[in-house]
Amino acid sequence: MVDYTEGSGMQYHVQLKPGDVGKYVILPGDPKRCEKIAKHFEDAKLMADSREFVTYTGYLNGVKVSVTSTGIGGPSASIAMEELVRCGADTFIRVGTCGGMQEEVLGGDLVIANGAIRMEGTSKEYAPMEFPAVPDIHVLNALIKAAEEDGEAYHVGVVQCKDAFYGQHEPETKPVSYELTDKWQAWLRLGCLASEMESAALFVVGSYLRVRVGSVFLVVANQEREKKGLSNTQVHDTEAAIKVSVNAIRNLIQEDSKRSKK
Repeated sequence: MVDYTEGSGMQYHVQLKPGDVGKYVILPGDPKRCEKIAKHFEDAKLMADSREFVTYTGYLNGVKVSVTSTGIGGPSASIAMEELVRCGADTFIRVGTCGGMQEEVLGGDLVIANGAIRMEGTSKEYAPMEFPAVPDIHVLNALIKAAEEDGEAYHVGVVQCKDAFYGQHEPETKPVSYELTDKWQAWLRLGCLASEMESAALFVVGSYLRVRVGSVFLVVANQEREKKGLSNTQVHDTEAAIKVSVNAIRNLIQEDSKRSKK
């Protein structure tokens, strides 16, 4: 591969090098969310601010951890993961927002993904469509434990990943409306909990790179409840999802330490 950094030793997009990040990394989409997440760390420092990729590194339980934003969607998320792994990271938690799909998934609830529908393009450049997009079981269990400990309302199940935000919200306006609406109904009938944009790519790329990945989301609102005239509270504060992701990292640090001593 061409060295686009011309020998600087930095990863081209995230502008980081080995030692700049911990093995545990939280991945929000929004760069502005990184500082908010970093406040949960001890001695957090800004390490890089490049394009959509903002990185802070600090400590939890005395262990180096980081937060790096990925921007929106699978392409930039996969770039972040590839380059962070080259810098030494091996455990990732995606924390972000989603739209609820089942009636019981309410605004303000959390969704923890145990699988993702690959209705996006990035994962197709890593694996055939027959390969599933699933999280690491240890990260999944750590997220569930953290949500329980924090007393949050949460759901565990499959999420749908797409590339076009407006293809989800205005499918009838798109030339392929027949495909978008028919598949949406299929996902609903299959019990899909929510729609978002990154987990499928991250899960598949994580499988390829042999690293651990999980996802937790704040439900902003539920368009299916809106369609049916049901109450549809909107919630935009991601703090609950952030706390669950941070506490899940703490749980993983403890469990990893126990396993290493056996």
